Amino acid sequence: MKKKSYIGICLFLALFLLGGCSNSKSRAEKVDNWAGIRHRGTVVVGLDDSFVPMDFRQKNGRLVGYDVDLARAVFKKCGLKPDFQTIDWSMKETELMNGTIDVIWNGYSKTSERMKKVAFSNPYLANDQVLVTKGRNVRTVADMKGRTIGVQSGSSGYDCYVEYPELLKRHVRKTIQYDTFNDAFLDLDAGRISGIVTDQVYASYVISHKSDPSSYHELSVGYPKEEFAVGIRKGDRTLRLKINRALKELKKDGTIKKIDHKWFGRNFVD
Repeated sequence: MKKKSYIGICLFLALFLLGGCSNSKSRAEKVDNWAGIRHRGTVVVGLDDSFVPMDFRQKNGRLVGYDVDLARAVFKKCGLKPDFQTIDWSMKETELMNGTIDVIWNGYSKTSERMKKVAFSNPYLANDQVLVTKGRNVRTVADMKGRTIGVQSGSSGYDCYVEYPELLKRHVRKTIQYDTFNDAFLDLDAGRISGIVTDQVYASYVISHKSDPSSYHELSVGYPKEEFAVGIRKGDRTLRLKINRALKELKKDGTIKKIDHKWFGRNFVD
């Protein structure tokens, strides 16, 4: 009897949790939260604060970056103040569905798989997934044969790596998943891995700030081109409309171009 009761309790808890997840998804797809967001005057922005140059912490702890500047400019036009919240990047969509954040804004690539879960703003930055290596041993994708590669959990680079195994994954002996790209670069520099699949905008910025940039190599793998956009709950149609309108105005008045040159020194926007 005790065993049957235990099994019954487990089944009840499982059904309860599934029901909760289903309700959160249903609410996120149907409810427009603009009235509440406007009333409190703030919008909660979920981000990974180690993703340079999009969102990262300076030595004094101050949050800076491309997306920080752009989000502040966009929400100023919307009459809101952004409240930046650091999240576990692998749980970003869950955080959005549960309402702990209002948007995902952190070099968030627009993909067909993610579009099943969230709505996207208009794109504001072009991107590509590249293989970063160091030294003379790995100068082509084929040179990764039998080697170890690093990827960030929950990143679009990881999604490409898995979705198109014939381009790179088939060559690799071992795959290590990291919480952040910073950790992956530490292992690359130490020789514990031979390559990293990462965003081209991230790779270019990090490598340019290394003591010996010429020792690193950015290799095209052949993954589909990407675009960065803001992730929004499907029900938040008003917020999405206002973000798109602000992005259009900021592009027209030259603000986005200024932010591009501030962080990249060149224009990454198509």
